[in-house]
Amino acid sequence: MATVARFGALRVVIYPNDHRPAHVHVIGKGCEAVFKLNCPQGPPALRENYGFAAGELAGIKVFLEEKQALLCAEWRRIHGLLA
Repeated sequence: MATVARFGALRVVIYPNDHRPAHVHVIGKGCEAVFKLNCPQGPPALRENYGFAAGELAGIKVFLEEKQALLCAEWRRIHGLLA
């Protein structure tokens, strides 16, 4: 697992053996959410949520939108593809 960004106490993770489409796992505070990246243009879209409150998810989504280019580049670097 590669931590590709941090948002406060949260880690944004891409697993090297994970499946398509391009997505990230946001992990921390005993919670996890998965966002589909919709590379290259975005926006990221929530796919799964395990424990984050709606307000936390909104903040995470804004952060991921700001890091869209970086996250798509990291997915491509780790997996060699986007879709």
